Amino acid sequence: MIEDFDVGSDWHVASPYPFLARLRAERPVFRSEHLGAYVLTRHADVRAAYGDPRRFSSKGSLTISRSLTRETRDRLGEHGSFLSSFVANVDPPDHTRLRRSVSRAFTPRAVAAMEERFRRLNEDLLDRIGPRRAADFVRDIGHEPSIKLTARFIGVPEADEDFVQAHVKDWFQLFLSPQPPGRQLELAGSFLDYLDYVDRLVAARAKEPRDDFTSLMTSLIGTELTHREVVELISTILLGGNDTVPNQLGNTVLRLLRENAWPVDPARIRNAAEECMRIDGASLGSFRYVTTDVTLHGVTIPAGALVLLSTDSAAHDETVFPDPERFVIDRPNADAHLVFGYGIHFCVGAALGRLQLRTALEVLGRRLPTLRLVPGEPIAYRRSIVGRGLAALAVEW
Repeated sequence: MIEDFDVGSDWHVASPYPFLARLRAERPVFRSEHLGAYVLTRHADVRAAYGDPRRFSSKGSLTISRSLTRETRDRLGEHGSFLSSFVANVDPPDHTRLRRSVSRAFTPRAVAAMEERFRRLNEDLLDRIGPRRAADFVRDIGHEPSIKLTARFIGVPEADEDFVQAHVKDWFQLFLSPQPPGRQLELAGSFLDYLDYVDRLVAARAKEPRDDFTSLMTSLIGTELTHREVVELISTILLGGNDTVPNQLGNTVLRLLRENAWPVDPARIRNAAEECMRIDGASLGSFRYVTTDVTLHGVTIPAGALVLLSTDSAAHDETVFPDPERFVIDRPNADAHLVFGYGIHFCVGAALGRLQLRTALEVLGRRLPTLRLVPGEPIAYRRSIVGRGLAALAVEW
């Protein structure tokens, strides 16, 4: 019987649900020695904690992985506190100011305008990939359109897309996935190169603005934002577009193929996407620090303690989602999952992420209606503390 989380084990990301169900029933406030944190597992508790930033503070919650060695921390230097001023890592009033600035670029009109561009990117990719009749979905299909859309949005030149993708992957591994000491140092060097690149991009747009997110944010330096805040905003949005959104698409396609629900009727894609995010979310949760003693279900979480808000567990809470391990394409409350967070930290890019997922499913279903898994190929997930993504997915059509 599993007694604790173990991010080095395959089950932690691939199939934690029997363990999480036991925690919800027996120990809804669980002290994980492995994570060095308390874990909230019930939907109501996770939602309430997201909605209570005064007691469950985001300040410092994303800052430097606790698994890094002293040598790696020294290598990172001041950047060991990277994300210290990112919008998801601060509380009001800084959060209010940062969120207001970022939201200027995510208006409904701006998001809608990206739909046709993203659709075209998917169509162009399938024009090239289609004749092959087989592919690794993760490597060959799932990432490229989102990477290119994000690059255009941010203002990354096409020639730099591969550099950014490789370094974002290294960033993910460094901060969100357990690594041996030697590998940590390699990843730290890559991460510093990545920050230097973004810093130079910001400086270039300050001199010569263009119609992109970097120029918009750079124009606010000195009035609403600092240079470091702009670098961190850009770096983190690139992570979402290069990693989180493609991971969700891969998880979703795998689920639909396994459930014999491919291709999805266009009229059902919106709800199917929500149900896939619920049952196979790319985000497993968020960390918070409690600012005062919090007593919940008879357990007192001491002030200053780290807490994981397990959205993965919340999305499988049987009191909210009946028969939670069953995929129900028309589940009426599928969108009650908390993959994008809740409250003041609800993901500013949620609308764009949803649009990308729905658009990709529509185009892929129409262009590759006979898509299927390659028989006998193992399904493996990347090991991570807070993310779910496939390492590879062999498909044919």
